[in-house]
Amino acid sequence: MTIDNQPATRRSDAHPGLESLGDLRLDGLDLVGLLDADGVRHGDDRFDAWVSDIGLEQLLDLYEDMRVIRRIDAEATALQRQGELGLWPPLLGQEAAQIGSGRALRSDDFVFSSYREHGVAYCRGAGLVDLLRVWRGTTQSGWNPYDINMATPQVIIGAQTLHATGYALGIQADGTDAVAVAYFGDGATSEGDVSEALIFAATYAAPVVFFCQNNQYAISEPVSLQAQRPIAERAPGFGVPSVRVDGNDVLAVLAVTRAALDRARSGGGPTFIEAVTYRMGPHTTADDPTRYRDPAELDVWRGKDPLARVEAYLTAQGALTDERRTAIAAKADAVAAEMRSGITALQDPDPLSVFDNVYAEPHTGLARERDHYSRYLRTFVGSDGR
Repeated sequence: MTIDNQPATRRSDAHPGLESLGDLRLDGLDLVGLLDADGVRHGDDRFDAWVSDIGLEQLLDLYEDMRVIRRIDAEATALQRQGELGLWPPLLGQEAAQIGSGRALRSDDFVFSSYREHGVAYCRGAGLVDLLRVWRGTTQSGWNPYDINMATPQVIIGAQTLHATGYALGIQADGTDAVAVAYFGDGATSEGDVSEALIFAATYAAPVVFFCQNNQYAISEPVSLQAQRPIAERAPGFGVPSVRVDGNDVLAVLAVTRAALDRARSGGGPTFIEAVTYRMGPHTTADDPTRYRDPAELDVWRGKDPLARVEAYLTAQGALTDERRTAIAAKADAVAAEMRSGITALQDPDPLSVFDNVYAEPHTGLARERDHYSRYLRTFVGSDGR
């Protein structure tokens, strides 16, 4: 990936595109967008400068990222259906929101995510097998957070916003210009943790970006039931400026995220980004979205596919040749094959390892439980008695 994590021209003193967020119309019409669903590029005086370095080759890189992560997602879903994973939360339809924002980050920024940000983890450098370990049930964590500056996924809805804000306060105390980024969904905004995080972030001007992927559903509840107004309207009430962006437009997401990061780096405080996108698949592979979602709605959002619009633009510009298209598809297939072979080769952990690292020092209660469980395991045929 060759995209720089900062735009060609930084204008930190003015925070272009963000200094007048209070004037933005947040009635669902004023979505920041640079590349529409038909693949037509539109200008935006507020945000064009933030992607002035993104030419055709850089956009091809972003397209490749999205194509690869979609292939990873499809392979992981297949692995779950085949019994190789216990569960998988698909990201289908949200590739632009994750790749666009993930590629805006610097290596020293720190990410706190939910359980669906596989694309962000890919951008951060997570290993292919590490993306799936926890979903296979062979470990309690997929990667070392400090290796890639990304916490392992948070399952408690909204809790990561507090973690990100606390980390941002630490950054502030250290006097560096790194930024903490919290990823969460529309459903999380109904949790008290998110409100508390916004209060603390605003009060202390913490260098944190709140990135809400509004994928229209909190499990089976449509966003219209929990948010009578656009979600981005909530943040200004806490003193945090907000912006709505077309979450299926990778270029616009990149621009808006870069602007928010730069604002945080230069002492401007937190920003709330609502990326309006759509979850094309189930909430997890244990979910059946046909029970609560109108097929006609799905068809509408298929017309807004984040990959299709980039592909249309690049093809019209003569940049996405048949050779490049074939090469990208081959890379995606190779990545999926590598991930599959790696995850299926994982060995099951020793059952008694569940007691490891629970306490720093020996604990008699834990030792007693371990002994009871060991004796229970020996009752099974073929047990080695460990």
